[in-house]
Amino acid sequence: MLTNVSIKKLSLITIVLYGIVFYSPYIFAPFSKNIVVTGTTFTYIIGAALMIWLYIKNKKSATTLVEKDAKLTSPVFIFLLGVSGIFLAMIIQAVVFSIETAITGEQPNSQNTQNIIKVILANPLFILATTIGGPIMEEFVFRRSLIGLTEPYTGFWLAAIISSSLFSVIHQDGHFFVYFFIGLFFAILYKQTGKIWTSIIAHCGMNTIVVIAQLALHYSNIELPK
Repeated sequence: MLTNVSIKKLSLITIVLYGIVFYSPYIFAPFSKNIVVTGTTFTYIIGAALMIWLYIKNKKSATTLVEKDAKLTSPVFIFLLGVSGIFLAMIIQAVVFSIETAITGEQPNSQNTQNIIKVILANPLFILATTIGGPIMEEFVFRRSLIGLTEPYTGFWLAAIISSSLFSVIHQDGHFFVYFFIGLFFAILYKQTGKIWTSIIAHCGMNTIVVIAQLALHYSNIELPK
């Protein structure tokens, strides 16, 4: 069951699964805030685990054009590009924030990040959703599934632009270009090695460093940006 399926079918299943997980907090809404956060955290982890399982089970039958055309498929390149991608993604974020600040005159801050930090401070378990579950699912959905579905019709770059745009919109943060360019960078990492693990390493690593930095600021009694 759900094995040896095509990339189109697997991509659609992955996207639907992500939609269910994304809206899962509404399922726990009638309960206390603690139950909502705990339930959401486990849902994110389960969702990520299911996507990994589906990927492994259908690795031979569900292959994207990116994966077929990749050249740097060595585990060494996957690891090196993934780790270096953590810091490159953070540089891209800082540069785009700086450009936004120069244009708008507003201080760079992310309401999405601040909301996540508030939840983590109230329930530390949620850090698993933001640093592991969420990034893994987003890479399978926005990089592998969306690019896998659209690339045969649009080519890689237009497919990457479409997926990066949706990646930015889903964050609902008001910083469209910040998330867009980060998403585009993750797409390039995926294209270079043809392995989704490359962008997963970079995405999980980036989220982890951001969360740790924000928590360090909080516990050092340094006021977080509002």
